[in-house]
Amino acid sequence: MSLAPNVAVPRLDEVDRRILDALRVNARLPNNRLAELAGVAPSTCLQRVRALQDAGVIRRFTVDLDPTALGYGLQALVSIRITPGARDQLAAFAEQLRSLPEVSQFFYLAGSADFIVHFQARTTQDLKDFVTEKLSTNPIVASTNTSLIFEHDVNVLGLS
Repeated sequence: MSLAPNVAVPRLDEVDRRILDALRVNARLPNNRLAELAGVAPSTCLQRVRALQDAGVIRRFTVDLDPTALGYGLQALVSIRITPGARDQLAAFAEQLRSLPEVSQFFYLAGSADFIVHFQARTTQDLKDFVTEKLSTNPIVASTNTSLIFEHDVNVLGLS
């Protein structure tokens, strides 16, 4: 069972890496500035970005929102263990997680937990309701473990 398609990994050269490093820091860079940072002509840069998108290296351009500014003052990581007999329901469970606006991201894992969910809540009651009503009542969920996040930062380190 796969939650994401298998994609062949393309070979990235130094220009590709410079483009990706710059976009990781600021995905809204104008093409002319991106080309300058990558050391190539704007037309070459645009062609490279499109090729990286077509190859699936760049999956999407997104924005990093401040959860607190949106009213989500509480964040947690919820580890979820799925019952052994429910492996055929993992894709449906992942779809359920995707449909919840408070779930900012989740990871399907190997190890002691099957999923880790990054959940944003307005109150502790919202977090409790998520764990007790959306997860613990689900028949395929064997157990959960909740860890509060005190601080969160996005990695913008380069690819080099």
